[in-house]
Amino acid sequence: MKIGIDARSILNPEKNPAIGVGHYTYQLIKHLLKIDKENEYVLFFDYRVREKDVKKFSQGNVEIKYFPWSDYKKYLPGAYSEILGLATVANNNLDLLHITSPDARVPVGYRGKVICTFQDLAVYKQPELFPAVYKARAKYNRQAMAKRADQIIAVSENTKDDLKEIFKVSDEKVNVIYNGVDERFFSDNNMNDASDQVKEKFGIVGRYLLFIGTIEPIKNITRLLEAFAMFKENLRKKGSQEKYQLVLGGKSGWLSDVYSQTTKDLGLEKDVKFLGYVEGDDLRVLFKRAELFVMPSLYEGFGVTVLEAMANKTPCLVSDLKTLREIASDSAVFVNPLDVKEIAEKMEELVGDVEKREMMINDGFVQSRKFSWNNCAEETLKVYKKVSNK
Repeated sequence: MKIGIDARSILNPEKNPAIGVGHYTYQLIKHLLKIDKENEYVLFFDYRVREKDVKKFSQGNVEIKYFPWSDYKKYLPGAYSEILGLATVANNNLDLLHITSPDARVPVGYRGKVICTFQDLAVYKQPELFPAVYKARAKYNRQAMAKRADQIIAVSENTKDDLKEIFKVSDEKVNVIYNGVDERFFSDNNMNDASDQVKEKFGIVGRYLLFIGTIEPIKNITRLLEAFAMFKENLRKKGSQEKYQLVLGGKSGWLSDVYSQTTKDLGLEKDVKFLGYVEGDDLRVLFKRAELFVMPSLYEGFGVTVLEAMANKTPCLVSDLKTLREIASDSAVFVNPLDVKEIAEKMEELVGDVEKREMMINDGFVQSRKFSWNNCAEETLKVYKKVSNK
């Protein structure tokens, strides 16, 4: 087979995989090339990616191609955009093209077989939590790709159910293939040496609860802040001398500016740390040293950060969502994301119950080991063969 993969979501793979789709694309390609030496791969990158950044993908069965523009419509009229996009993809005689996100368009004139990965359908399930312009574009892209793709990869059973409900796609068209957990999260190498340095770098003092994710409404940040304020007040009323901070790591998303004011309104300026996007080993240390990982999201397509926390032996308090039940099984504590009081009470319960924490740490580590990028690559290769043989 000659397999094309749209790798434009990878901007700087040498330094650190991008979040979300970029991370998925990077890990998938990395492991496909490790297990498959027979098929040919054509990887399509953004023209801005430096050659040295894609050298790690270079091997005998790989060709690297570059799209001449990162955003055709920004620079060219629609017709020329289609011509350039079509020429870039179609001139390679592919047996199939894997689009790793429905937001990456397939040229209308392309007639080859297409596979697309859907990470989530949040824009349909929680539309009020997205800006209008993004919402309109994202809905159009997902609807078009659900119709265009010969086969779809869904990262969870819940995402598959959403695809069938919203777009009426057949059961046979959707393949559930879980994302993996990067092996680096299972390692303790250099943890003790780096711990104090990382905490000092980010101004973290003492014990802390951790959230990792984009700072945006769908992550339920306001209720998380309110619950943390209530948690601290509950400890104070009980005479506890323990001091906790809430540490939030992640890039700023839609409406993220409001959370600074919310923090001030709740009197938490000294207790809440917004770190921005956290890279590499710093992230491992933050997971490892956290008292608790807290993620009260209103919607998740998969929930890889929960598994990353578990891999680092950190207890997890997460939303009672179908997807997170599917991914975390019985290894996390689940809360109603709309109930601030419950979230605060569970925070208090988990930081104080040593026996329960130990049980969660052990169970969570075992659960996280069930999700590997190698397995994701193997299952994806099966889908490629199925599409190619049709």
